[in-house]
Amino acid sequence: MGSLRLATRGSPLALRQTEIVSELLRRAHPGLEVETVVVRTRGDQDASSPLDQIGGQGVFVTEVEAAITDGRADAAVHSAKDMTSTMGDHLVLAAVPPRADARDGLVGCTLAGLPAGGLVATGSARRRAQLAYLRPDLVFTQLRGNMARRVAVGEDGSVSAVVVAVAALQRLGWEDRLSDVLDPLDVLPQAGQGAIAVQCRAGDEGTRRLLGAIDHGPSHRALVAERAVLATLGGSCTVPVGAFAEAAGAGRSAALRVSGLLASGDGRTVIRMARQGDDPEAVGADLARALLGGGGAAIEDFGGVSPAPPAAAP
Repeated sequence: MGSLRLATRGSPLALRQTEIVSELLRRAHPGLEVETVVVRTRGDQDASSPLDQIGGQGVFVTEVEAAITDGRADAAVHSAKDMTSTMGDHLVLAAVPPRADARDGLVGCTLAGLPAGGLVATGSARRRAQLAYLRPDLVFTQLRGNMARRVAVGEDGSVSAVVVAVAALQRLGWEDRLSDVLDPLDVLPQAGQGAIAVQCRAGDEGTRRLLGAIDHGPSHRALVAERAVLATLGGSCTVPVGAFAEAAGAGRSAALRVSGLLASGDGRTVIRMARQGDDPEAVGADLARALLGGGGAAIEDFGGVSPAPPAAAP
């Protein structure tokens, strides 16, 4: 059957996601040999600085994409939320396996149980802005690092709670360590959260056919719509932007309902809208334009809430 080389980051979560893709590929193509090619990214090399200071969105994917471009790998496996909103013409989004839970969660305390003035750790401007809108009394501190470190900080009592992606804990087998799962009506997820994206070279028809066998149409369509929101806004993970798409009916080609959010960094202004349509890219772009026209273009402060000192490492 041949072999396929998958490039990935070396974090435990990234490796687990690559294992999921490998298992799906072997099941779809008995006899296929799948090799993991670990790439160290800029975001992994500096696990303490805020993302906006070391390049923002893309710091976890640029070097992995380069491994496909220069031939060290045939395809790349990413957390879809880490990807930039556009990609080079030489690359293609070849597969999106079935999406996991897209919601955010808390480790350490429930949302309702957070004390007045509670300290919440997150490196995400989107999460900070929405939680500050819900609870203006909360104080925020930066926290980066792998999921083991984040969960440990949430459990050791140094902060009131840590915000995490539910899908990450599910994939690591740590779902029981979640204290709360946040309703998307309260905290809208990041575009691509819970989804795995598999890229390959646009001209590599053999690899595209192999990867196409593990593509999940509804998950792929939802991701395309969410990425269209980001691409139209010009947004990145350093600004408070959220997008979440889900099927509005049954079937692979069902209409999509896409929810989007733009917020000021301090959470005082939060603009939320939704649009529905059949074409993922068109409905995502339409939603982004509506957000801008509905007041988003007037938001000037995308700098985020002034953080408290970084949480101490466990």
